[in-house]
Amino acid sequence: MRWLLFLSRLSFICGFFFLISLSLLVKDWIKDESLVSSIITIGFFMGLVVVPVTLFCYLFLWILGKKPGKVVPPWLIIANIIVLLLLLGYVYYINYTHTTIEI
Repeated sequence: MRWLLFLSRLSFICGFFFLISLSLLVKDWIKDESLVSSIITIGFFMGLVVVPVTLFCYLFLWILGKKPGKVVPPWLIIANIIVLLLLLGYVYYINYTHTTIEI
């Protein structure tokens, strides 16, 4: 189950970079373009894959009767859930708020 702890930590790091990427959309406060592209790659692309996979692993283990809270600290599980909710909110905002219906 050490793989779950590693995956949880990786998910937390990707979530942190996702939050930094969101802040870069609001204000360009980092002037180094290569650093910005790395942050966006880790935050948006890896975050959209790693965070849901981690939470599906939590759910799968919970269904099997094992408790992920024995291996992973509860604050890390909660932080990953919050990041997933922010990711879902961002995806919803991008896809469904800029559409217009023409009759």
